[in-house]
Amino acid sequence: MSDMVVVRKEGLYCVPGDFYIDPWRPVARAVITHAHADHARIGHGHYLAAASGVNILKSRLGAINIQGLEYGVQVVHNGVHISLHPAGHVLGSAQVRMEHRGEVWVASGDYKVEADATCAPFEPVRCDTFITESTFGLPIYRWQLQEEVYADINGWWARNAEQGRASVLLGYSFGKAQRMLSGLDPSIGTIICHGAVEPLNRVYREAGVALPETRMVSEVAKAEIRRSIVLAPPSAAGSPWIKRFGDYSDAFASGWMLLRGARRRRGVDRGFVLSDHADWPGLMSAIRATGAQRVIVTHGSIPVMVRWLCQNGLEASGFDTEYGDDEAEDAGAAALAESTGTEAAHA
Repeated sequence: MSDMVVVRKEGLYCVPGDFYIDPWRPVARAVITHAHADHARIGHGHYLAAASGVNILKSRLGAINIQGLEYGVQVVHNGVHISLHPAGHVLGSAQVRMEHRGEVWVASGDYKVEADATCAPFEPVRCDTFITESTFGLPIYRWQLQEEVYADINGWWARNAEQGRASVLLGYSFGKAQRMLSGLDPSIGTIICHGAVEPLNRVYREAGVALPETRMVSEVAKAEIRRSIVLAPPSAAGSPWIKRFGDYSDAFASGWMLLRGARRRRGVDRGFVLSDHADWPGLMSAIRATGAQRVIVTHGSIPVMVRWLCQNGLEASGFDTEYGDDEAEDAGAAALAESTGTEAAHA
């Protein structure tokens, strides 16, 4: 039986369907799992994506030829039945189900299995072959419940507000910022958003996602700023923009904050462990739920996961891809080091 999906220089290619999934070089037809920059790039002739992600893709890529598909609805292209299913990663994120001649493959894109208020929850899809990400594919990665993380963030903000100090919370503009926003308690103070975050908040609200009121810093009085929380991308750290908050306390929200070395390198007061990717138990539960006997592992901890899956009776291998990490820090080496009791100098 030939492979339905292979790796070409342009990206993951569905052979019978003659289309690509999240290609990293321009192609004629691309199915996009979600709008993070490593998965959704400009230059393709035609885009197919989940309907709930179309406006996000347009906001990030500009004028593109795009078709939105509701979750669970099938289209047929070159004899391949294609449907998109919620991945639980960010607004509009999807797994790609491909069926051809009775065989089913699913490409996960990025996903997490814990539901949150800002996107459709992950839906396991039965298949013969499952292509899975492995961003946090090491046993040391096990997440706290998000409600506990939100409580920690709100407690940190409240203590800072009582001391008249702004709280600067760094996280990625698309997905992470909106998820953090959904967990904030607006009774504590004003919520200020960076200019990279606020336009995406608007797209989320237009999609029906309930988010607390947010403001731009130019709209907030100085006295009010001292009790505020500020959501900003990591690139804002150390910038002239951030200096207007005076004596602030800062924090970073990411799955990598589980690692001591990552927290130290960020140089922030606090690290909150909040990831939009599945942890190790989440990855394993997602793989089991597919019923797939063959698993192909992409971006992340490929060798570790492949070895583990093979030891547990599955046919497993890896795909080399050009996907990066939307959490923007390559901490794989640090994770491996910490899991063995040491720490890498560079990660």
